[in-house]
Formats: sequence, C-alpha cells, structure tokens
Amino acid sequence: MMDRPLRFCMITTFYPPYNFGGDGIFVHQLSNALAKLGHQVDVIHCIDAYRLLVRQEPTNSYNDHPNVTVHGLKSQFGFLSPLATQQTGFPFFKSAQIRQVLEKGFDVIHYHNISLVGGPKILEYGQGIKLYTMHEYWLICPTHVLFRFNRAPCIKPHCFTCTLTYKRPPQLWRYLGMLKTSVKHVDAFIAPSSFVKSIHLQRGLNIPIVYLPNFVDLGDLTSPKSDQTVETPPMEPYYLFVGRLEKLKGLQTLIPIFNNYHKARLLIAGTGSYEPTLRHLAEGNNNVRFLGHLSHQQLKAYYQKAIAVIVPSICFEVFGQVIIEAFSQQTPTIVSNIGGMTGIIKDSGGGVVYDNDEQLLAAMDSLLADPSYRRELGLRGYNTYQQSWTPEAHLERYFALICEIAANCGKTKELA
Repeated sequence: MMDRPLRFCMITTFYPPYNFGGDGIFVHQLSNALAKLGHQVDVIHCIDAYRLLVRQEPTNSYNDHPNVTVHGLKSQFGFLSPLATQQTGFPFFKSAQIRQVLEKGFDVIHYHNISLVGGPKILEYGQGIKLYTMHEYWLICPTHVLFRFNRAPCIKPHCFTCTLTYKRPPQLWRYLGMLKTSVKHVDAFIAPSSFVKSIHLQRGLNIPIVYLPNFVDLGDLTSPKSDQTVETPPMEPYYLFVGRLEKLKGLQTLIPIFNNYHKARLLIAGTGSYEPTLRHLAEGNNNVRFLGHLSHQQLKAYYQKAIAVIVPSICFEVFGQVIIEAFSQQTPTIVSNIGGMTGIIKDSGGGVVYDNDEQLLAAMDSLLADPSYRRELGLRGYNTYQQSWTPEAHLERYFALICEIAANCGKTKELA
C-alpha cells in the first residue's frame, strides 16, 4: 500500500483495556491492523480519564502487536489532570509527556476522542499529516452525544443548560475561539457516516471532512478472551440487542414490547449505568434476558443464531457498529429511523428501518415467519460488509487519503 513502512501516532482518551465504548475498540483494531502490515504505531491515551469516569481498574486484558507501543499517561495529580483538560482545552498536566512522545517524529498523527487527553490544543502538537476521526460529536457538542437534556436528539442547541443537565461544568474554551484556531492544524477530518459529515457542516464547522466508514473485525486475534462462562445461544427464536446500556440507546422502548410478544425472546448483551433501570423495567418478564458483557468470540455465536439484531437508538448514532457486526455474521438488523444508521440500511439492503412500534412488530413478524427473507437480508448485509466495512476495504481508502494529502502538501509531508 505504501513504498515504505510509516510511523503512526494514535491519540485518544480511551484505549483498551482502559476503555468503554466503541471508539477505543476501533483505535485498537486500527492500530493493530496497521502494525500487521509492518507499520510502527504509537498510541497515547489517558489512564487518569478512565479512572475518573469508571473508578475501578479494568478486568479484561488486551493484546497488541509487537509494532504497537502504548503510552498510558498518568499524572501525579490524578483525576485533576483530565478535569483541567476538560476546562481549559489544554493537555495541561500531561503536555510534557505528550510532547516527549511526539518528538520521536511521525508520518501521520491520527486524533480520535481527544476530549480528556488533550482538548483542542493538542491538535497543534507535533508534525506530520494530521487526521481526526469523528467518533462522537465533541467538536460541536460539549456532551459529545447531541442528546439534549438527556431526553431527545439535539435539533436546536442549548449547550450551556444542557451541559448542566449532564452534571458537567461548562467549558469556557468553547466560547473563546480556541477550537476554530486548533482545527486549522488538521489536514482531514474523517466522518464514519454521511450523516455525521452533514451535521457537522450544518452546525457551522468549516473544516475539510472526508466520508470514510469504520471497519469491523470480530475475528481480531488481539481482542480480549473472556473467562466469563456464558451458555450457548438458546434453540428457541430470539432477537438480540448489543450495546451500552444507556438511556440514549433506547432499550427502554424495546423491553415493554416483549412484555406481550411471546413469539421470540429478547436477549440483551452489554452493561452500563442505565442497567438498573432497565432490569427493573424487565422485572417479572421471562421473555427478556440480560447476558452481561460478552467478548467478541462470544458475541459471534449470538449474532449468528439471532433472528435479527434490533437497534432501537433514540440518539444520532455516529456509525452503528453493532449493525456492521451483525452483517459480518450474515444476520439482518432492524433499526430505528435516526442518525447515521439509516444510511447503512439504505446502502446495504441488509435490514429494515422502523419509525414506530407497529412497524417494528411488523418487521419482527416478517423475519420470524419467513426464514428465506431473513437469509436474503443477511446475505445483502454480508456482501456489503465484504465490499465496504472490512479492515482491507477501510485501509485501502485510508492510505489513499494519506497519499492524497501528502501529494497536496508537497515535500514537507513527503511519504514515499
């Protein structure tokens, strides 16, 4: 793909095992995919930020390719370090550590979720081609998720009061023009979906945005092996939910449907802060079962046997990784009509989009009653996965982007 091995630096707040959510997993898979091709990859992430939000050490262990060097940053000031970054927009207590790593020299510096590891100021650090992947809406939303007042998708911003609703201190740097200056140091911003690209432009962010979908690799050998004993998927028909158990994921809209739907069960894979509320909602309903956290290896079996994966999100999903994971196992999906997910279904034909409970039930009944219809949708999703969402497909476009930037930048960023 390139004339010589390149040196990459990934900068992200969370990286496995100090991670929760899909962004850290993607950085892990991208880093190791590059490393397997012979490139050298350094990863900078913030252990203090993970400890601030999770308040316990991770239980899973992840493997990295020998070509991946991980710099887990810790400060003597502990949780005050990410808090200072959140407030000032500077790496602050970790600035010296970050600069020391970047002094090694890199061909490509790729930023991901930088909210607590460096803020917008870190975009100015280091030399090389600079990329930024929009895993969240942090550039235009202080809560990252465009979910206003933790109740509904954000159509009209009320950032100050919304931030208080999430019990987060307002960020003064957002009102001082720092972001507008810092983004000029990035050569290309990567949007995992067309929806993400359009909404950033609609919100007035004047930056170069390239549409490049993420990839999914459930066969990744660097993923964690879980010691958790989980029984094999049941023989009776079931629908599957996979994801963080948070309000914006919309599972609370799905559980009541299965109170009266006895043709199939609902299995729920994942954990999160909203889990107690969801378990209470499902109390006494034997048709709903919580599986807890599952490893990639465990998830594959549940994906394969499910009638379909249901994604009931009530927020603007950035990419819809669960959908692609299902497609990789030839399993169709039923998704709510919001955010970047609808584009995936439209492009692939691998699922059904619904607007209300009636449409959801109709889709469930159709897939359950007609196995050939289920197989047809699953195969469509799988074929599109092979074309667009594999590591190979992603990296081909990823390197093409890097080469294009290098050609446009001239000798200062020459790669070949």
